[in-house]
Amino acid sequence: MTGFGRLLISRFTGIRLLPGQVVALAAMGLIILGACFLLLPFATKPDVNLGFIDALFTATSAVCVTGLIVMDTPQDFTAFGQGVILLLIQIGGLGYALMATMILLILGRRLGLRDRMMLSETMSTMDMQGLVRFVKLVTLITISLEGIGAILLTLRFAIDHDWGTAVYYGIFHAISAFNNAGFALFSDSLGSFQKDWSINLIVTTLVILGSIGFLVFEDIRDNIRGHRFRLTTHTKLVLVTTGILIALGTFGLAMLEWNNPATFQPLSVGEAFTVSYFHAVSRTAGFTTIDLGGMREPTLYFLLLLMAIGGSPSSMAGGIKTTTIAIVVLTIWSLLRRDRDVEVFHRRIPPDLITRALCLTIMALALITGMTLLLSSTESQPFLSLMFEVTSAMGIVGMSLGDGDARSLSALLTDFGKVMIMFSMLLGRFGPLMIGLFAVQTSVHKRYRFAQSRVVIG
Repeated sequence: MTGFGRLLISRFTGIRLLPGQVVALAAMGLIILGACFLLLPFATKPDVNLGFIDALFTATSAVCVTGLIVMDTPQDFTAFGQGVILLLIQIGGLGYALMATMILLILGRRLGLRDRMMLSETMSTMDMQGLVRFVKLVTLITISLEGIGAILLTLRFAIDHDWGTAVYYGIFHAISAFNNAGFALFSDSLGSFQKDWSINLIVTTLVILGSIGFLVFEDIRDNIRGHRFRLTTHTKLVLVTTGILIALGTFGLAMLEWNNPATFQPLSVGEAFTVSYFHAVSRTAGFTTIDLGGMREPTLYFLLLLMAIGGSPSSMAGGIKTTTIAIVVLTIWSLLRRDRDVEVFHRRIPPDLITRALCLTIMALALITGMTLLLSSTESQPFLSLMFEVTSAMGIVGMSLGDGDARSLSALLTDFGKVMIMFSMLLGRFGPLMIGLFAVQTSVHKRYRFAQSRVVIG
């Protein structure tokens, strides 16, 4: 949205939009535009009847890099429609503000304070210093990793397809994987490659690199340039927490499904751990290599918790965030030990970060619970299936228990249910920014403080 557009809005509504509000509204505009493109006759196959709600749902899922689908992407959409989805994934993954900034830099324009504030909010950076360098780094990393991934996937797909198809598949799945989008050009997601170590390795590597956050890449770059090895507390916490979640998810899924005849029992030990590792990583992306509907309920709930945590700040992934849940766990551990401070890697966590982490976690769990209860009263689907779908939407993951074919469970919901899932995806992707739409823009600093009073808890 240009400065002229912001001026028009402020003129007619009397509202001065905050940077976060501009990003959220621009994303909604992009979703509507994407839905209009998908409704074009040549975006879908001749025998496919795509309604407005389904087009809007698909566009929302792509912009929010979620991967929940109410249409079979390879079977229902033409190459043009798939191209629209891929473009929405790329813009949605990088963020509107980042894409707009890249265009301004290419045109040689300088970034104003408002532009820097908008970029800082959408990229979850710690401050506004060095934002231009950060944008260039993000662009370079994205193009490089997606390019390398596309080349490797193309070489693999070329074994089974002609080179034109292999290149197309390689580019699509590399972008979808790095952006943690979960869209695939196969009706069974990546189920056909369940035992293919190359596809498993390439896709999971792209997903991990896309989910750890660009702040980690920036810190590693600075260490390399400075010929030192002194990572920031943020980077250490992201890498350690991500590693723990992947390891915990891999062994947890393997143990819970070990003797399930519908999933892991027919597999060898190596194959079972490969599938477990893939889904532990894909908890932020949504790709699957096995029918989740065959999993036991305890396994589904365990996977649901992993999806709720999600990826790291300034990354393509959503969810509560790895650093947030790490601070919550550290706070609980400090409380149990009766420590005065919350410490990690010989550093203290500021009290305001602890408060924010606890609030974000409680809000996320409350929203998931509330939305599930709402849908359970309007939809005829099992409660756990609805909670799984809502968590997948708010965590912008894309895993689903399905409707018996390639589509997500959302395809079986009423239009109201689909709208609620769309709203959940928007909350998951632009939640902090959308909260700003309703926030009071000015705060009054009190000149006094009330006396403390103790309340019994526990």
